[in-house]
Amino acid sequence: MTPHPFFQRRLLGAVLLCALFSSHVAWAQSGGLQADRPIRLVVGLAAGGSLDAQARAVAKRMAEISGMQVIVDNKPGASMMISALEVKKAKPDGHTLLFAPSSVFTQNPHTLANVQYNPFTDFTPVSIISRGPLVLTVHQSLGVRTVPELLTWAKAHPGQLNFASFGTGTSSHIYAEAFGKVGKVPITHIPYKGTADAASDLLEGRVQAYFDAAPTAIQNAQTGKIVIIGVASPKRYSVMPNVPTISEQGMAGLDLTSWLAVVGPAGMSADTTHKLNDWLKQSLQTPAVKDFIAKGAYEASPSTPAELAQEMKTAYDKWGEMVKMVGLVKQ
Repeated sequence: MTPHPFFQRRLLGAVLLCALFSSHVAWAQSGGLQADRPIRLVVGLAAGGSLDAQARAVAKRMAEISGMQVIVDNKPGASMMISALEVKKAKPDGHTLLFAPSSVFTQNPHTLANVQYNPFTDFTPVSIISRGPLVLTVHQSLGVRTVPELLTWAKAHPGQLNFASFGTGTSSHIYAEAFGKVGKVPITHIPYKGTADAASDLLEGRVQAYFDAAPTAIQNAQTGKIVIIGVASPKRYSVMPNVPTISEQGMAGLDLTSWLAVVGPAGMSADTTHKLNDWLKQSLQTPAVKDFIAKGAYEASPSTPAELAQEMKTAYDKWGEMVKMVGLVKQ
């Protein structure tokens, strides 16, 4: 006997409801993520900078790929440790992620006395996002175009080579001290409260040299007032292929490339991590996102979670060696 149309509609509704419920359960079990909840990318700097811009570009594309809401949540302060601690304490369900530079994991533990997280046990690596090395810039008045020429100038003008940095204990400071140690020349460190002030004084010739982030250095070099003479990375940088690395020019050890990465709290499941990694990889392979990152003088560099974990360990050890070499005391 054919069921009454009323009961047919009720039966169809029940079947559809069960299918929807089963799909939702399968989603949750396969990735630990809930489609109706947003993913939060926590950024340890204020809105408006290059880190924030990359996070927003990635978040937008990730939302399109995943079908979920992905938002950027700025939590600046304490050398980005506030953002790191927020993610450390979050539930490991994949809905709270840290979008941060390598310094949070590899440098802060060596330079700051009050770090309240362990980069290896408190987070789950997901993927590297992009790479962007520091570059060695000098004021054009020095008349030097290479690292050996800068060393020659420094030896001919003892005590006159002033290096700007964007703060004591920062990568620009440590690189400056390492340059003096490896090159066997005296340098004077001039710390500033941020990149803008340091770059401004270099442009005005108040300091002679500065390890700057590539985006700022490229922009300032266009004025003709500064010259980029070396790249602090293991290989040449695609954004400026004609500029040799510092290692190529005879100074070994100054080759730590900065990178941005996404991690979650410790304890995220393999399924959750894999799903997030896949979405990030797809996002970074999108031409619009790759081009946006390249315009900021970075290189999109998606990785596996294991590759990020290895990168963190290698860079952590190298930063430890460099900090020890320059004799920096934790602040």
